[in-house]
Amino acid sequence: MTPSDSPLQRERGTRPDLAAADTPPAWLEAAYAHLVSDANALLGSWAPPSPEQASLRDEYLQLLADDPLAVAKAGPPGHLTASALVFDANHTHVLLTHHRKARLWLQFGGHLEPSDPTVLAAAIREIREESGLTQVAVIPEIAQLDRHRLVGDFGRCRYHWDVRFAAVTATRAEPTVSEESLDVAWWPLDGLPATVADELGDLITASRRLL
Repeated sequence: MTPSDSPLQRERGTRPDLAAADTPPAWLEAAYAHLVSDANALLGSWAPPSPEQASLRDEYLQLLADDPLAVAKAGPPGHLTASALVFDANHTHVLLTHHRKARLWLQFGGHLEPSDPTVLAAAIREIREESGLTQVAVIPEIAQLDRHRLVGDFGRCRYHWDVRFAAVTATRAEPTVSEESLDVAWWPLDGLPATVADELGDLITASRRLL
């Protein structure tokens, strides 16, 4: 699969237009207010590992300042998501999901929910929902930020501003496959599948810096 064919396309440079397509219900902002606060605190206290990540972090903070509902799927078409890359205890394998819509092997992740107390908790929930694993330790520091454009059957979602974490399991447990995935499997770092997301290599490097 070539980058132009990929349902996930990385965005660089000028921030995309994130105007909301329709008016969200009045109660939504209050329901997500705690996640806006947490996202601002998480991003604001983070020490980015590179000038590029620092610049992108500033754009994330500006996004939240411009539209607090950018933490919600029902907010603007470009909104925050949370994900985590799960390693085995030896840090030689990663657990990936073959995403049903993207048709790519990805880390676990998705939209924030009002029931999530924090952005980190959203990433932990996504691991549990998409892999069935419960004994996973997620490092609370951001591993990487990545904004990408969505192409294909993603509804009104057009951009994901992903907040990414690194996670480790004590044992290489057998995962389950949710309805969001075609498959879930462990892959060696030196033998990743051909249809892996373009940016996964960068995420692996960023995660191993924390591990």
